[in-house]
Amino acid sequence: MAIYIPPNTNLVVVLGPTASGKTALGVRLARENNGEIISADSRQVYRGMDIGSGKDLDEYGDTPYHLIDIVDPGYEFNVFEFQQAFCAAFNAIHQNNRLPFLVGGTGLYLESIIEQYQFTHAPINEVLRKTLADKTHEQLVQYLIELNPTPHNTTDLIERARVVRAIEIADAERNAPSPTKALPKINPIIFGIKWSREELRQRITLRLKQRLEQGLIEEVAQLHEQGVSWETLHFYGLEYRFVAAYLKGEINRNDMYQKLNSAIHTFCKQQEKWFRRMERKGTKIEWLDGHNLP
Repeated sequence: MAIYIPPNTNLVVVLGPTASGKTALGVRLARENNGEIISADSRQVYRGMDIGSGKDLDEYGDTPYHLIDIVDPGYEFNVFEFQQAFCAAFNAIHQNNRLPFLVGGTGLYLESIIEQYQFTHAPINEVLRKTLADKTHEQLVQYLIELNPTPHNTTDLIERARVVRAIEIADAERNAPSPTKALPKINPIIFGIKWSREELRQRITLRLKQRLEQGLIEEVAQLHEQGVSWETLHFYGLEYRFVAAYLKGEINRNDMYQKLNSAIHTFCKQQEKWFRRMERKGTKIEWLDGHNLP
């Protein structure tokens, strides 16, 4: 299947839900169009989190990639830093007379570039965190809503650590309303990969089985042995959360597999919902049938 990229395009975006085949398509298009990959995945930035985050580095071959393995587990990488890293990679790729391909499924990261979000730098604020330490989760959520009634990422309201970080960012924006430096002007074309619900379910289940066979459990155990706490692993996504629960003896292996598989299917639906919302807001996505991709 030939995919046309207009000559005035300066950024190609490849998005889709988990297990849809984004990496394979992105690498193929980059090879065909003198391109380099910029990852838009919130977990692939972490070193050592390979299987659970689906880096699939063997698929890249000699295709250059960026924003993978750039920080250590435990570091709180955020969308502001993603934007900054994207800008650096985007400019470097164009300076080399190559075409950048933004590939991934983290909706907030993708949208922050496509919609040119402006953020304020918000470093860790230990003084603020101490004042929040004794507050209940409900009090934190209420405070966040007072600071920012319309957060970009609703998952910020679910987990305490995310709520605290979101408050930190909102507080910085309120007290130092200086936006990020101008993002590069982009003229993107956006491709999305679609499968039927049942086909995607089958792909997700198959991939989970493969990851377990490739050593997902051992990867999580090694991260913990290297000093990454169980609590930290909990916040690094479904695979790390459920495997950590299994390694701690909270659930047996079969329950871990069944619950993780179900949770990934739910997450997939959330990703699709995010992409539909992007379209409703005016983002044009060229949807490609997964069956027609090599």
